[in-house]
Amino acid sequence: MPKETIKLSGQLAIVLKDKDGKVKDTRNVKNLVVNTGIAYIVSRMTGTTKAVMSHMGVGSGTTVAGASQTDLVTLVGSREALDSSTISNTNVVYECQFEAGDGTGALTEAGIFNAATSGDMLCRTVFATVNKAASDTMVITWTVTLSAV
Repeated sequence: MPKETIKLSGQLAIVLKDKDGKVKDTRNVKNLVVNTGIAYIVSRMTGTTKAVMSHMGVGSGTTVAGASQTDLVTLVGSREALDSSTISNTNVVYECQFEAGDGTGALTEAGIFNAATSGDMLCRTVFATVNKAASDTMVITWTVTLSAV
């Protein structure tokens, strides 16, 4: 009898630009789909009582990403509404732009959520410090892939 295994994986691309639009920093980072994210996906298979993923947050926490986490360790600013979310085959791509003045500081973590506060966290990642100045903009493009292996 064939055995099927499903794998969830994610990766985000971070692009930091100065006030003139010049790229200051780029990153590609893998993420962790946390337990609440897996439970969220399962819940959406049978109903729509939970809201869709709608926000992204950044923070300054450096605690290693763990499956039992439900929020960022240290949120910087507030969660931002996603600018777009698209589906392509087995990928969901979320994009969020943190404008000048939003999420300013030494950033080391990010997460995807289904609410501006509280709610469910789908993914969390920790990365080397990205220093976002008050006049900088930062775009995070986060791809979550569901595949059978």
